[in-house]
Amino acid sequence: MLGTAPSRPRPPGHRCRRFRTALLTPQHPPSLNCEVPMSMTPPPQALTSGKRPRRGERDSGDGALGWLRALDPRGRRAFAGAFGGYALDSYDYFTLPLSMVALASYFGLDSGQTGLFTTVTLVVSAIGGAVAGVVADRVGRVRALMITVITYAVFTVACGFAPTYETLLVFRALQGLGFGGEWAVGAILVAEYASAKHRGRTLGAVQSSWAVGWALAAVVYTLVFSFAGDDLAWRVMFWTGALPALLVVWLRRRVHDAPQAMAVREQSARRGSFAAIFTPGTADSPGLLRTTVFAGLLSTGVQGGYYTLATWVPTYLKTERGLSVVGTGSYLTFLISGAFAGYLTGGHLTDRLGRRRNIWLFALLSALCVVVYANIPSGANTLLLILGFPLGFCMSAIFSGFGSYLSELYPTAVRGTGQGFTYNTGRAVGAVFPTLVGFLADSWGVGGALVFGAVGYGLAALALLGLPETRGKELA
Repeated sequence: MLGTAPSRPRPPGHRCRRFRTALLTPQHPPSLNCEVPMSMTPPPQALTSGKRPRRGERDSGDGALGWLRALDPRGRRAFAGAFGGYALDSYDYFTLPLSMVALASYFGLDSGQTGLFTTVTLVVSAIGGAVAGVVADRVGRVRALMITVITYAVFTVACGFAPTYETLLVFRALQGLGFGGEWAVGAILVAEYASAKHRGRTLGAVQSSWAVGWALAAVVYTLVFSFAGDDLAWRVMFWTGALPALLVVWLRRRVHDAPQAMAVREQSARRGSFAAIFTPGTADSPGLLRTTVFAGLLSTGVQGGYYTLATWVPTYLKTERGLSVVGTGSYLTFLISGAFAGYLTGGHLTDRLGRRRNIWLFALLSALCVVVYANIPSGANTLLLILGFPLGFCMSAIFSGFGSYLSELYPTAVRGTGQGFTYNTGRAVGAVFPTLVGFLADSWGVGGALVFGAVGYGLAALALLGLPETRGKELA
């Protein structure tokens, strides 16, 4: 057109705003300054840029690590923090069972007194866990996690300086205050980032860090007791328990609560209400009392069986099988390897089978493994070695669905309170099991008394009758 300044060149494929408007309102023709492409066919990449993948192409959430790819950067940092914290939790816990024989010799303890170490730790940890759950609902998940890590790291080191049995018992009890809250709060943090599709696998991966910490403790135990005398070695084991805490504290400075869950929690007037989880059901509201009772029984059964084995198997291998320090570490390698595989496999199965079916399956298998493992004929050490893997696998796979299941049973405002209370009440009541084994061991032998752990798995299976299936539930 004459008298019109030449238009400024446009890059190929340019669409101006006025032209796009004209497509929607044809009564207004596009400006001549806009270059209209000859073809309106979208470019090839646009046809495949939607959410539906091409045929044969895997979704980003599929595959062995699909659960990890499904997390956003904040979620991955939360996962890393919870994983590291729980591994350290496990390491600090197993410093005592692995050093039990040396401690008993140093302080002149019988089986009942050594079993009391575990019972006191687990009972006090129930208090710490319940308190940590309330704190997590009121001030946030990450802050509560920081408190738990610092608490159990400080008192683990203090255990190494204990001059008497009574002092060590007190320090171990105080360690339990932090030990009790770490897993419950960390599991909630990760659960609120994970999608419903992958929550079981994600929490199973977090749970697998327990086996990592256990393995690290076994390696350090083997090294320390090989190069230091027993009277010093058990103290060194406790002192090393503080070292990884520095890394975890640094890591958790970069972790934040899930934004959506935090917003929902802060808007609730009942957040962190201990009374809310004991509210009975009515015609208008189902309440949470039934859930709390049966979840507590479930936790009691699973943890009673688990801690019986985790506490007494090292002693069983050394006192009744006569294995050397290195030999005990070798046998524990099979048990711990099975545990690691069980945590990961159980996480996948709880997403595939459902929460209840997964726990039922492994409760039965765990009880069977306990009976078989404790009754292996004398001298059959090779068989003992081989069966350590399925024992570790089953008793850990049942645990791996706990984080997702308990998180899904409670609403956001009281999720920390409910999960912290039920998980750690189970830990406290389940702590009676190792003590009973300690007293029964004097007359039955440790191997015979270990069968008592199978009773716990039976209780867990019965408790599921009072709980709903929650697979696929979205968490706000």
